[in-house]
Amino acid sequence: MKVIFLKDVKGKGKKGEVKNVADGYARNFLLKQGLAVEANKGNVSTLDAQKKKEEKLAQEELQEAEALKLQLEKITVEFSAKSGEGGRLFGSVTSKQIAEELKKAHGIKIDKRKIELADGIRTLGYTKVPVKLHSEVTATLNVHVTEEN
Repeated sequence: MKVIFLKDVKGKGKKGEVKNVADGYARNFLLKQGLAVEANKGNVSTLDAQKKKEEKLAQEELQEAEALKLQLEKITVEFSAKSGEGGRLFGSVTSKQIAEELKKAHGIKIDKRKIELADGIRTLGYTKVPVKLHSEVTATLNVHVTEEN
């Protein structure tokens, strides 16, 4: 019997796949548990429509990420911090602080986990910080740290 999997089933198939399985297995387990539906014309067309919708949403997310990338690359986030000799900061500028400053100064809300800053910024001057907006889109944000008087 051909079925469309609604959820991942270990060893049999992943969500959205159409596979041929034993009739008894399909009727007694997959259909009763709600893990799959029979692959008739109506269900197959529903699956196709759902895949197109998901594809369209993924494309929209990618376009939004591209637009946000262009916006971020024009921005320079400004910080002032106390520093010692040689331009070394007392403490550091973290990804959380960068995210908060972006929201406060520019109205752009970005999750701090998307800011790929291995360690905090510990020196004065300009630093280019990568921001992962999408699996395929990474923006570069300029962060300027000046000395606090």
